[in-house]
Amino acid sequence: MTSDPYFALKARQREMWSTFAPTAVFTTPTAANLVRFAGVSPGDEVLDVGTGTGVVAITAAHVGARARGIDLTPPLLEVARENARIADLDVEFLEGDAEQLPYPDASFDVVLSQFGHMFAPRPECAVAEMRRVLKPSGRIAFATWPPDRLVGQVFAFVGRNSPAPPPGAAPPPLWGDEAVITERLSSDFQRPEFERGVMPVSALSLGHYRLFMEASIGPIRKLVESLADAPQQLEAVRREIETITQPYFAANQVAQEYVMTRAVAR
Repeated sequence: MTSDPYFALKARQREMWSTFAPTAVFTTPTAANLVRFAGVSPGDEVLDVGTGTGVVAITAAHVGARARGIDLTPPLLEVARENARIADLDVEFLEGDAEQLPYPDASFDVVLSQFGHMFAPRPECAVAEMRRVLKPSGRIAFATWPPDRLVGQVFAFVGRNSPAPPPGAAPPPLWGDEAVITERLSSDFQRPEFERGVMPVSALSLGHYRLFMEASIGPIRKLVESLADAPQQLEAVRREIETITQPYFAANQVAQEYVMTRAVAR
């Protein structure tokens, strides 16, 4: 029997994110931007936390790093391993938890995360683990969704209409607030640096974008599934998602703004 009070939440997350793989077509360019921003160099030991389909770890391996990836969700790890095989790169992928990384202290030069560690329920645990596995003067770099931009707004709306998480679980969009990030890293890292980017998602209409999100983004998929017997409520949810998206939609693209953070360990 596990002593982790968030065991059930993590089990739901493991299943929830199993449909995330189609987003790799959009997150792959963002992975290159994160690896550049992190300053990954040939020979670096690199860990990608919440690796998903492996796009960040594989991108780091492309520039000569010795990369590994970890994720809660086995179906995504299967895709990551196949991606590494196709790219002819040696990248190790393990199933595991951002709050309990299965690596010794001081194992890595760089720890990365692209829209991954932000879903760990206890930020203090995720930060402590990322710092623990870093070598002295190692660095972290991650990409997250600002709460006041599209994806953060959608996650906040979905959260308000979904079952409440266990007490004490932090809302993922807070990981996109630069002031919150600075405070969370303050005891273990030097003052962070930030850079903004935009991940464009191709879509023929607001409806096309919404349907893609419903099929691939776990929290949205779960909310839609929960409303299968409440058609009027489901229609209202779908309208609201499109309303939130509308200001970011132009020229057959939806602009998903993200923020990258980089910090050196104390």
